Amino acid sequence: MLCALGASVCFGTATVLQAMAARAAGAGGAGGGAAALLLRALRQWRYLAGLGLDGAGFLLQIVALRSIPIYAVGAALAASLAVTAVVASRLLHVRLSRFEWGAVAVVCAGLAMLGLASGAEGDRTGSLALKYAMLGTSVAVLVLGLVGGRLPDRGRALALGLGAGFGFGVVEVAVRLIADLDPGTLLANPATYALLIGGGAAFLLLTTALERGSVTTATAGLVIGETIGPALVGVVWLGDRTREGLTWLAVLGFAVAVAGALALARFGEAPGTETAAPVEAEEEQQA
Repeated sequence: MLCALGASVCFGTATVLQAMAARAAGAGGAGGGAAALLLRALRQWRYLAGLGLDGAGFLLQIVALRSIPIYAVGAALAASLAVTAVVASRLLHVRLSRFEWGAVAVVCAGLAMLGLASGAEGDRTGSLALKYAMLGTSVAVLVLGLVGGRLPDRGRALALGLGAGFGFGVVEVAVRLIADLDPGTLLANPATYALLIGGGAAFLLLTTALERGSVTTATAGLVIGETIGPALVGVVWLGDRTREGLTWLAVLGFAVAVAGALALARFGEAPGTETAAPVEAEEEQQA
C-alpha cells in the first residue's frame, strides 16, 4: 500500500511540475506549435523531474500490483488528483474551495479504510482466455482512439476519458497476468502485448481528450474506467480478497476514495496560466 501511495504522490507531483514547465516554455508568446513547445519544455529541469517522477511512479505501481489487490492500487492511483490539487495550491497558487479541501480529506479517509481492509493479492495467475480478453480490450481502446476524435464535442471528452481509463486498467491487470519475466515467455504471453498496446493507446486517448475537450469530463471518465473494471477483474478472476470480515469496509473505502477523486476531476490536468493568473494578479495588487 505504501508503494501505491508513493506512486500516487509521484504522478500527482509530476503533473504540476510539467504544467509549470509548460507555462514557462510558453511565456512571452513564443510560437512554433506544440512540437516546439515540447522541445522548450524538455530543456527545463521541472519537466525532466516530472518525467523522472512518472517513471518512478510506474515502478512503484508495478510493485504494488504484485503485492496488494488491484482495487486498492486503482483507488490509490486515482488519489493522485488529490496530490495534484494540494501541490498546485502551493506551487501554482491555485485556490482550493472548501468543497475541494473536503474532497481531499474524503480521498484520504477512503484510502485509510482501504489500507485497513485490503488483504494480500489473489493467488490466481489468470487463464489464457483472460489474457486474450485483455489483449482484445487493448486493441478496442486503440480503435476508439482512432475514431473518438470525430465524436461530437459533448460526448468526445467522456468517451476518450473512459477509453483511456480502460487502457490504463488493462495495464493494471496485465501486470498481474505476467508471472514469468523470461524473454521467451514474455514474447509468448498475450498479456505482454496487452500491456504495451493498452498503455500506449491510453496515453494517446487521454492526451487527445485533455486537448480537445473538458478536462473535468475526461478525467471523470478516466477515474471510472481505471478503477471499477480492473477491481472487478481482480476480485472475480484473480482471487483478490479483503481481510476477514472487512469486505464492507473495503467496499466503502473504495467508493469513498473514488468519489473524492471524481470531485477533484478538474485537476486531471494541472491548472495553467488561465487558472492561476487571477490569483497571481490579485497578489501583485496587494503587494
